[in-house]
Amino acid sequence: MGFLYSQLIESWRLPYPNTNYAGQTIVITGSNTGLGKEAARHYARLGASKLILAARNVDKGEAAKQDILTTAAKGVSIEVWQVDMASYVSVKAFAARIESELDRIDIFHANAGLVRAEFAMAEDNETGITVNYVSTFLLVALVLPKLRSTAEQFKTRPSLVITSSGAHRHTTFPQMEEVNILAAVNDRNYAGGRYWRDRYPISKLLGIFAVRSIAKEHPADTYPVTINLVSPGLCHSGLSREAKGMQKIMFTGMKMLLARSTENGSRTLVDAGVQGPESHGQYLEDCKIAEPSEVVTQNPDVQDRLWVELKAKLEGIQPGVTANF
Repeated sequence: MGFLYSQLIESWRLPYPNTNYAGQTIVITGSNTGLGKEAARHYARLGASKLILAARNVDKGEAAKQDILTTAAKGVSIEVWQVDMASYVSVKAFAARIESELDRIDIFHANAGLVRAEFAMAEDNETGITVNYVSTFLLVALVLPKLRSTAEQFKTRPSLVITSSGAHRHTTFPQMEEVNILAAVNDRNYAGGRYWRDRYPISKLLGIFAVRSIAKEHPADTYPVTINLVSPGLCHSGLSREAKGMQKIMFTGMKMLLARSTENGSRTLVDAGVQGPESHGQYLEDCKIAEPSEVVTQNPDVQDRLWVELKAKLEGIQPGVTANF
């Protein structure tokens, strides 16, 4: 009932963005299409000084830029930067460019995401786990120093918003019973076969655990950056572009009946960027703080174990990076 109410009723109540973003620099991954593109359109319309559209395909990013410019306020600067979240090398190069070329970041949207129907590996994980979880938090760790320096230099409170999903509620997360949780998540026997429907929900569940761990170590009153997660609801977007077979049929049918428009869903992303410190470490739905699933709230020991495993993995990719959290 909660899902239907959200999609059919709350969708009509999502606030239309009207904040003035003059002087601000905003970075959005996964912004050449879908929710990221429409969020960028709002920011451009509302006068953001600089927008970085981060996309795997630069040509598609440039096409999105030209489209967004048709409704942008005067003086808005839009740049397209390449990043492939399935590649640690690409993520690190993107973060290095941020460090060298941007003097500030006011809002960072970690929005790039992926749904796959078939089992495949990218780097050392199942592809969805790499894109939606490991690379996302590698990037979070790498850009946090720039957000903190923005807070100190400009006396502001930057936001880092991670696009999550209500789909995290649709798994019982059986892998949490294993000794090495991430190894189990990447096991083909878990990530394929009868568990294929769990892959995307689990990747988003892991992200919620991670953000809660960051906030546990660094509460809002001692931390200069607000880090939160937002579920945009079921929306028309390109997220399920790689879905096939039964998965594609399921997504298509649900979207036809219940999906929010892409613009409507993008309002939740923009709203999350202006939520105050009370949203630090929190999960947002329908532009409000919400409780995540009981798998999250009832398993603090699993959260702690996953945090240790994630930090170890990130240290293996970039030694010293977890000191940035």
